[in-house]
Amino acid sequence: MNLVHLTASTFFGGPERQMLGLACAMPDGVRTTFATFPEGGRGGAFLGEVRKHGFQTVALKADFPKAFAAVREVAELVRATACDVLICHGYKAHILGRLAARRAGVPAVAVSRGWTGETRKVKLYEWLDRRHLRFMDHVVCVSDGQAAKVRNWCRVPARRLSVIRNSARLGAFENADPKARERLLGFFAGDSAVSQVVLGAGRFSPEKGFGVLVEAAAAVCRDNPRAGVVLFGEGPLRGELEAQVAKLGLTGRVVLPGFRTDLDALIGGADVVVLPSYTEGLPNVALEASAAGVPVVATAVGGTPEAVADGTSGFLVPPGEPARIAAKVTELLRDPDLCARFGAAGRARMREQFTFDAQAKAYLQLIDTLRSAPVRGRAPFRVAAKHY
Repeated sequence: MNLVHLTASTFFGGPERQMLGLACAMPDGVRTTFATFPEGGRGGAFLGEVRKHGFQTVALKADFPKAFAAVREVAELVRATACDVLICHGYKAHILGRLAARRAGVPAVAVSRGWTGETRKVKLYEWLDRRHLRFMDHVVCVSDGQAAKVRNWCRVPARRLSVIRNSARLGAFENADPKARERLLGFFAGDSAVSQVVLGAGRFSPEKGFGVLVEAAAAVCRDNPRAGVVLFGEGPLRGELEAQVAKLGLTGRVVLPGFRTDLDALIGGADVVVLPSYTEGLPNVALEASAAGVPVVATAVGGTPEAVADGTSGFLVPPGEPARIAAKVTELLRDPDLCARFGAAGRARMREQFTFDAQAKAYLQLIDTLRSAPVRGRAPFRVAAKHY
């Protein structure tokens, strides 16, 4: 079986980790190729990481606005790799990938992770994506919450819609870094009294709600002189967040070290992980925090309630309410035993319900079904495989 994952990657983030984890969990008889649109040359980080794991990669040359050239190039890739199913990630891959798959006569699957509405331009693209999903051969949603949105907003028939949840990368957290806590504390000033760490991570964009977390941090730090907050990430709101930290007198207590590629090695050193998002598909940070045995305080949006068991592995609160976040974080920081119980429960839950082996099995069942069905709109066409 030959699969191609098509994306428009600009860095090695959560979706990219999920793609790679799925490929690694596939049986030996499955050959996976990863392809990304140019995105101004920013796809190198993703493809480089994929190559480390022995997978074939293709850096595509054509991109918007040369849509026809991009479709032709992807169709040629599909044919050359003898691809059985094209798995598309993101609005650009969904639209161009579907057209390319039609040309090559293979099924196209869209993976729907959620919509951010980050900017007017992104809102337009996401509107196009929602209008387009109904034309895919199949849509995989990463959570029940996202599936409900796809059913309600996109009118995708139930027979062409599945839920295959994101998975926790358990292996990345089996051997905890004994210096993780020391490294986290190292982001604060040397004369800092911080000894308890609250961690947030993600893109600094409106939908992630980090401004709410900074506001919550003011109450947490006021009530607990030992607490500090570290926010990992980059994005358009970085300047606003830095200004908010200074305005609230949190300089030195809330730090923004930037985007980290070693978050796996750091997250287990935190006391609490917070996700203050306004919208989510199924958040990787919540899964990874639980896999690392760290309790989570998160907003009850999208698929987050599927990742965080309220009162068992963490706490769920309404979005946009910093006081509620602060109260739950403070409760956990005051009770190490509760943190330990939540952390252990979260790790057990990840092992039982969020494994890549289960994800791979679900994809294989879906792919077998698609391969036995006629491709919508075009008769199958195959050429001999060409190795990239």
